[in-house]
Amino acid sequence: MKRKRNLLLLLLFFIIFALTSISAQAEDAIQPTVRLDTTSINNGGIIKVTGTAPAGMPVYLEVWAVEKTVRANSFDNKKDPKTGQIPYIFYLSYDMPAYYKIFVPADKQDQITELKKAGSKWKYSEALKTLGAEAAFNVPAKMEIDRYKASILASIIGSRGDLLDKMDAKENRKRSMQLVKTRFRDLDKVLGAEVNVNPDGTYSAEIKIREGLAPGKYNVVAVCSNELKSTPAVFENKISFPMVYLNVAGTSQNIFWPFLLCLGVSIFGVLMGAGGGFILNPLLVSLFPLPHSIVAGTVTPTVLFSQGSGIYNYSKIKFINWKLGISIGSAMLVGGFIGPKLTELITLDQFKSAFGWILLVLAALMYWQTTAGYLAKNKKEQAILKEFKKRAETAAAKA
Repeated sequence: MKRKRNLLLLLLFFIIFALTSISAQAEDAIQPTVRLDTTSINNGGIIKVTGTAPAGMPVYLEVWAVEKTVRANSFDNKKDPKTGQIPYIFYLSYDMPAYYKIFVPADKQDQITELKKAGSKWKYSEALKTLGAEAAFNVPAKMEIDRYKASILASIIGSRGDLLDKMDAKENRKRSMQLVKTRFRDLDKVLGAEVNVNPDGTYSAEIKIREGLAPGKYNVVAVCSNELKSTPAVFENKISFPMVYLNVAGTSQNIFWPFLLCLGVSIFGVLMGAGGGFILNPLLVSLFPLPHSIVAGTVTPTVLFSQGSGIYNYSKIKFINWKLGISIGSAMLVGGFIGPKLTELITLDQFKSAFGWILLVLAALMYWQTTAGYLAKNKKEQAILKEFKKRAETAAAKA
């Protein structure tokens, strides 16, 4: 009896061992795989992706820049429907991949088209849920995010506010989705329908890596569910001069085009008695894929070059009133301290709207002051114009 019991226990052990081995092998067998047709591209290109996955399951591709990260921030100033209070919390991370995109099955293209109808009001979390791509959102969800209890007063004195405690994983994931939307803005930049899945589980996709992205290594991971993910496949995006990587902007740019643009703007800007920043700022935001905060910060020091040469030449022809200039400059010194902090708290749309209205008002005012009726009524201005003309003629004759 004892012998039979031992034999039964031994048989049971072998059955359990066999079932465990089969289960492990089956689990390994159904893990998705991913293969790339190339390991290198030059300033963007097409990557052909193929692989296998469990039959009948959708396949999502998560693609991101591994070596280059950028800053992402958002300001929550919307009233909470539950509490009725405005949070005034500033979220900031420096771990956002310079490129990040999820490619979903091609048969979900109609759903993406429908999501795009929301315009700038689309929500990344809702888009992922609608497309069934929540399991593919992994890399940004793990990035470190700081949050500050912000206020206008804190911004004026040069502070982001009080640093709050770290968020739990669920809240961090939620806020990371908002930061992805804030950073990349357009739905097409973070979601695309390119994966063709066959009934036997094989799949293929042609993913386009656009020009002007960050150089370095990129990872591609195939995802079917939270448990079923492939090991990363790697390719490298290479750039060469005149393409230059702009680290804080997270993009690569042909440096010749901004150079030529700034040359023309500085000539006209100094002619108008400015450095040209008021012209250069909206042009850079509109023509190049640069964040508005980066543009504002970059234009400010570059204007010093045109301003410096302009000050020298205007002083030679005696067109500078130093008393007025110093008094105005004192006010601009204070404004220049406050402005950068407030820039963090507004969106690109708010920035464009404010800048546009300012330019329209200034344009209307300057045009009105050049009309014949205005000049006829303002004899003092006519006298100033004559004096400036006389000084210019005298300076030209001495030269």
